[in-house]
Amino acid sequence: MSVIRDFVLPDLGEGLTESEIVTWRVAVGDAVALNQIIADVETAKAIVELPSPFAGTVAKLYAEPGVTVNVGERIVAFEVDDGAVGEAGMDVPAPGEGSADPGASSDSGVSGPSGLAGGEGDTMRAAPAPDAPEPNLVGYGAKDEGTGRPVRRAHAHAASTPVEPRPPSPVEVVETGAIGERLRSTPPVRKLARGLGVDLGTVTGTGADGLITRDDVLAVATGTAGAGALVSTGSTGGDGSAGGDGSTGGDGSAGVARSGSAERETRTPIRSVRKLTAAAMVQSAFTAPHVTEFLTVDVTRTMELLAALKEDRAFSDIHVNILTVVAKAVCVAVTRTPSLNAHWDDAAQEIVQYHYVNLGIAAATPRGLLVPNIKDADALDLAGLVSALAKLTQTARAGKTPPADLEGGTISITNIGVFGIDAGTPILNPGEAGILAMGAVRREPREFRGGIALRDIVTLSLSFDHRLVDGEQGSRFLADVGSILAEPGRVLTMV
Repeated sequence: MSVIRDFVLPDLGEGLTESEIVTWRVAVGDAVALNQIIADVETAKAIVELPSPFAGTVAKLYAEPGVTVNVGERIVAFEVDDGAVGEAGMDVPAPGEGSADPGASSDSGVSGPSGLAGGEGDTMRAAPAPDAPEPNLVGYGAKDEGTGRPVRRAHAHAASTPVEPRPPSPVEVVETGAIGERLRSTPPVRKLARGLGVDLGTVTGTGADGLITRDDVLAVATGTAGAGALVSTGSTGGDGSAGGDGSTGGDGSAGVARSGSAERETRTPIRSVRKLTAAAMVQSAFTAPHVTEFLTVDVTRTMELLAALKEDRAFSDIHVNILTVVAKAVCVAVTRTPSLNAHWDDAAQEIVQYHYVNLGIAAATPRGLLVPNIKDADALDLAGLVSALAKLTQTARAGKTPPADLEGGTISITNIGVFGIDAGTPILNPGEAGILAMGAVRREPREFRGGIALRDIVTLSLSFDHRLVDGEQGSRFLADVGSILAEPGRVLTMV
């Protein structure tokens, strides 16, 4: 006998409470194996591959790509063989199942948001196995308990008994005192209505069974109700929330183009990397007292060294650039000024001094600004740093940076020179004491050995937390980095 099992968005760790469905790798009717990747979901920190907790057939997808889903909300339903339930080790009930309180914790260990109607409908469900283990962390798949029994996979056919599909998204029934009817809408649509000041009691739902959709709310807000469909810059999902090109999304933010006129504005949901970056920068700017110092350095000797390395057979396959040298210089300089490699723990009222360097490298990616870090960068030579930087950059640009690489940084570098910028005042990564901005290398006329010569010049900008780093310490650190870049051989006197 086949039964339907819902899979809710699991807790992805790192304190994240929501994720956006980037893409589904399966479709309704597809047969899937245990731990097969079924979707890519985007958190505020990374894109994560979501494994299937069951072996069976995909019965329903509850969220369209581009929609943001809260932890604990249903995202997919599986039709599974009754005998295989529990053997997969990932029997995750829908929120509210087995509890009268919709917000009660489910067996998966995550709390479902209020308004989720778990257990509704005539869907057949199997009771959880009494000894079924707790769900494993996302990314690691279901646990194999080593029972020796093969997991039986459901057939791709429908069960002999028709199974009624669940609604595509949680729909809350709202009582309206004005007209005494019970209006149906979704959380994103209600949020949009609140933001636009629209009373849902005045909106006529055009969705299935009178469901109030996003377009219904926008039509009332813009005075075009009954005048046809509203032109929108985003695609609309079946629950009335929008997604697709990023101009509209499941949080109810809308991008609206007025009918018959050119688009004057676009509204984009604040989510994922942009949301986390904004919160982190506000926290940093208003928590740590920033000080920024600048140093202009003649890096001609470093550029000559890089040119020589290109001709060296030992470095024929290793493309060392100035960022690599700056990274090495920072690792050397913090050993002489360790206060730049520390953390102010306000909760514990302690200063944490790191004896290793997890070097953060700011990377501009299609998802926004990320600062993954190279673990134990101080233990790497130039060749090791080249390899680590290349891997870090490629992974970030592909959107595959794992959350672990975004945590635990101790000091950072941002290369604003690639954009042709000479200097700036970088904001500290939260929890770090220093960040160095490297400007563009420019060929400029300078005084040299009593005459004028064209030299390679770069400006370094160092921001530091004045609670941890005094002006003298910050200046010494910046001077050490500058000295290494001006005379690379001088590093021999510092180690």
